[in-house]
Amino acid sequence: MHTLVLATTNAGKVRELASLLAGIPGVHVVMPKDLLGYSPDVVEDGETFEANAALKAKAVAALTHCLTLADDSGLEVDALFGAPGVRSARFAHERATDSENNAALLAKLGAMTAPDRDEALTARFRCAIAIVDPFGGGEVHTVDGDCEGEMVPHPRGASGFGYDPLFQVAGTGQTFAELNDAEKHAISHRGKAMAKARLVLEKLLLAREERLRKLEVHE
Repeated sequence: MHTLVLATTNAGKVRELASLLAGIPGVHVVMPKDLLGYSPDVVEDGETFEANAALKAKAVAALTHCLTLADDSGLEVDALFGAPGVRSARFAHERATDSENNAALLAKLGAMTAPDRDEALTARFRCAIAIVDPFGGGEVHTVDGDCEGEMVPHPRGASGFGYDPLFQVAGTGQTFAELNDAEKHAISHRGKAMAKARLVLEKLLLAREERLRKLEVHE
C-alpha cells in the first residue's frame, strides 16, 4: 500500500480529488495533517496554476517524504482580463470565504457597463495538478485541464464549492453547482486534469514496484 498525500486544505477539493482517485489499487489517500499533525502553510506566489501546484507538491513531499499530489485551480473571467485567476481563493482578501469571493466577483461584474457585460461574460475554470514522488527522484510531473463556460448574474445550485454556483458550463445550461458529482467530474477542469494525473500515478506506482523488487533482490 502506497501513501498518497493530497497537498490541500480546501475541503471541497479534498472531497473531489478523493472521489476522482477512487479505484487506483494500492493507494492510501491522506492529508498532510494526518502525517505531520499540522497543515503546512505553503506560500503560493507563483504566477501560474502550474507553478503554484508544483510549489505545494514539492513542499509537502519534502515534509512527509511521501508521494504527493497538489492541485491549483481557479476561474478566469474574460471581462476581468483573466481575474480572479491564480488569486481565485483570495480574490476578496487573503482569508476569504467562498461567499466573500463570490460577492466580490459579482460586485466587479456588476460595476461594468451593460454592453461590456453582454460581450464579456465568457469564462473558464483551469486546473493544474502536480505530482512528486520523493522515492523516485523528486521530479515534478504536471498535468492540466480546463472547462469553458460563462458567468451568471445570480448563484444557482446547491452543490460544489467556490465559484461553482456562478459558472454555467458551456453547452449544458447548468452551473457546476446544479450538477451532481458524476456529471461534474465528467466535464470539469479538475476531472479532466485528474484523468491525466491517474495515468501519471499509475506509471509512478509501477516504477515504485520495480524499484522495490530490485531492492528485495539485492537484499
